[in-house]
Amino acid sequence: MKIAGIDIGSTTVKGIVFENGKVLWESYWRHNTRQAEKTLELLEQMESEAAFQPQQDQIVFTGSGAELIAPLAGGKVVQEVVAVAAAVDALHPNVRFVSEIGGEDMKTLFFTESEAGKSKQVYMQSACSGGTGTFIEKSARKLKVSSERLCALPYMGKTLHRISAKCGIFAETDANSLVKAGVPEDEIIASLFEAVVHQNLATLTKGNTPIPEVLLLGGPNMFFKGLQEAWVAHLTKLWAERGVELPADKAPEDLITVPKDALYYACRGCVEVALADPETAQNYTGTEKLRWWIEEGQHEAKSKEGATALAGGAPELKSFKERYGKPSPGVVASVPTNGPVFVGCDFGSTTVKAVALDGDANVVASCYRPSDGNPIEDARAIFGALHQAGVSNVGGLGVTGYGKDLLKDIIGADVPVVETVAHATAALHFVPDADAICDVGGCDVKIMLLRQNTVSDFRLNSQCSSGNGAFLQGVAERYDIPLNDYAETAFSAKQMPALMMGCGVFLQSDIVNQQRKGWSAEEIMASLASVLPLNVWVYAGQFQNLKAAGKKFVLQGGTHRNLAVVKAQVDFIESRVPGAKVIVHPYSGEAGAIGAALLAKEHGEAGLPTQFRGWDTIEGLTYVSTTNDKTTCRWCTMNCKRAFIDVELPDALGRSDSAVPLAPGWARVITGNSCPKGLVEDKAALRSKLTQMEDAKHDAPDISETVRETAFR
Repeated sequence: MKIAGIDIGSTTVKGIVFENGKVLWESYWRHNTRQAEKTLELLEQMESEAAFQPQQDQIVFTGSGAELIAPLAGGKVVQEVVAVAAAVDALHPNVRFVSEIGGEDMKTLFFTESEAGKSKQVYMQSACSGGTGTFIEKSARKLKVSSERLCALPYMGKTLHRISAKCGIFAETDANSLVKAGVPEDEIIASLFEAVVHQNLATLTKGNTPIPEVLLLGGPNMFFKGLQEAWVAHLTKLWAERGVELPADKAPEDLITVPKDALYYACRGCVEVALADPETAQNYTGTEKLRWWIEEGQHEAKSKEGATALAGGAPELKSFKERYGKPSPGVVASVPTNGPVFVGCDFGSTTVKAVALDGDANVVASCYRPSDGNPIEDARAIFGALHQAGVSNVGGLGVTGYGKDLLKDIIGADVPVVETVAHATAALHFVPDADAICDVGGCDVKIMLLRQNTVSDFRLNSQCSSGNGAFLQGVAERYDIPLNDYAETAFSAKQMPALMMGCGVFLQSDIVNQQRKGWSAEEIMASLASVLPLNVWVYAGQFQNLKAAGKKFVLQGGTHRNLAVVKAQVDFIESRVPGAKVIVHPYSGEAGAIGAALLAKEHGEAGLPTQFRGWDTIEGLTYVSTTNDKTTCRWCTMNCKRAFIDVELPDALGRSDSAVPLAPGWARVITGNSCPKGLVEDKAALRSKLTQMEDAKHDAPDISETVRETAFR
């Protein structure tokens, strides 16, 4: 008789068949949210390749998706931690500490010898993506690091940077900052490995010391060479600090094991539990009930609890597309040759945009492309595209976005523009009587209320991914659906689940729960678009009464290029504000760049010369990025690990007295600082900077500080 152990995890489905003390067969599949369908394929493969027979052989399930699927195949469910512990007991009796990192959870197990036998302590994290395999893979995708390269990248010998793994959202923010500072990809990945191990040891050990021998399980621990190196480095240091006595005949790394079949330990544990307790194993009943569930049962269940589809029926969708589905006005083909043009660039968190305006503020050239992750490379690419489009005579240059401060001197910007000012300027240029501007970008959400053409109130959400474009993009990538196909995929759903509003991490957990219930990718994507307005207006904007925002709403930002998001926004606003008029900016993705260009136009028309460095200079930019102990800021206890980005520029003076000397013909940009003091390198410059800060404080006093001092005087 054979026994099968099946592990239905958050990202994969795994199975083994065991007979006469040996593993006869094993298989591992990514399910891409289709847990039931992939489990059916796995069982059919098992029947075919391992001669696994219904009503004759036995089966046991574990994993996050097992509760729903196990009864449909006749199996019982073993809790994941119990299964892993049983496998470790059977295969590694000398192991005292286990770390298993899965796709969306982490587990640590401590085994302690006592008079009564071996006791177990278990700690688990499953409510947050921080420190998990998905956390690493999502960050690597953003850096455009392939899976093969990610597996091979090392940890040892790399300069490490501070990345928070407490929350996947905060970690993404930290990684974005490192990218914009020009930190190399391999150092960021090594820092992610560092963050994951630190998070596991700091959070999931609860103060206990991992005693050797140590076992590392799960896909990330098995596949990522750098993660294994990080474990060795951290545990070796921890054992030395806490005086843990190690065997004299073994090196520390020999006490840390990653089994070749580390993926299958939960499956093997199911078998071990069944062997120890025959009542756990039940006869396999075949695939008939599971197939019925996939073809009929899940649809009946979804129809009872699901919401109306995002599209709302063919007539409604047709009417919506007639109003909002028209292409943007496009770009005038001819760039003026007899007069200057005014260029605006928006170096955003996920995309780079540039436009050129003629003397009448018409858009004559436009470029929109994904960010390469390095602001200088982005600048070269976007200016090259503009130049190729025929733009030559630049009368003024404005820049905005996350890369503004780093690039303004390098490319010779005349007007560095705060993002809110750029977006408000662009919206008012096209809709002068707007009441509210909603800008949804890649990593932030901005809401501006206007009264008499002036911003009267402003709301910003840049610390949580819920409601922003990067979250939608991440979900689309996870389902292997191109971002350009998001809207049509979402519109194809006939119904959709109800997702919760709020924190991006909890929203991600809710998505996983809906997957387990059988909701498909298109249905979840429709629901995600539908919940976005709640996250934008209620969660991020804190609007309890949307009528207070006004009647005329302008939607802009790259996320509003997605018609599914626009449909959800229009439905949400019109349902809460009777008579509301919702306008999508004609250049929604390029709005920030247009605002910067309009302000550059004002600069040029005032008779001020442009500082633009020229096409050839930008195309030939050469730079070197340095981040080490010599670049660390020592002006306060924060000790910010800054990045020095040195760029070769004509007439740059260099800096020979720096801890990192700079030759003539090179200019330096400092990033990674948390305050203005981090922008200087010596005491004389620091005194000058402090004087500037005091002058600024005097010119623009902190009103809240004044009120507090007066109240408590």
